[in-house]
Amino acid sequence: MEDFFAKVGRFWPAGRRDLHWHILPNLAEADALIDPYQRLIPPGLQAVGAGGMHCTLLHAIGLGRGDVDVDALVKDAESAVGTVRPFTLTFDRPAIGPFAVELSGWPGRLFTELVDAVTLVTARTGAAFRPGPSRYPHLSVAYTTAGAEHVDPIGLKAALADIDRPLSATVEADRIHLVEQWHDGERILFTPIAEVLLGATV
Repeated sequence: MEDFFAKVGRFWPAGRRDLHWHILPNLAEADALIDPYQRLIPPGLQAVGAGGMHCTLLHAIGLGRGDVDVDALVKDAESAVGTVRPFTLTFDRPAIGPFAVELSGWPGRLFTELVDAVTLVTARTGAAFRPGPSRYPHLSVAYTTAGAEHVDPIGLKAALADIDRPLSATVEADRIHLVEQWHDGERILFTPIAEVLLGATV
């Protein structure tokens, strides 16, 4: 496994605050998502706490809060997603990737509609940024950090397989969130700026 923060630091240095659009679970949903896995996270992986769980729609790489008219961006987003009906995202047993322990979710089509909408409205600000849209719904319960090369992914998969019960949890996607997000080389941190309700004009 490789250090996630060393990888993203090449285009997103520690401390730089970029705008992101997310679906955020509430605390009860987040607790249900992370509860089975927190005791399994070895050194070299940084567990994500309930308050840090996030399902990214768009990372606007290099775009800061001061680079756009936030009120106008939020108003445009309200128009763009006002006709998108709320839906439920379901997340299942995690996969062990080179950079994270990740829960993949579905339905992808409705999620992608939101990704496309927020990418378009962010581009319409005219500000320069590199779009980093999510290609599928996912939540990470842990990210790799320094020492990740010593993590045994096979052993971690075996530990996950020993959770001998169905693992599935849901997140109600009834709103999206604009946040200011950064990392400190070990954790991802964010400050909410605004939330936009889905289906407000249906």
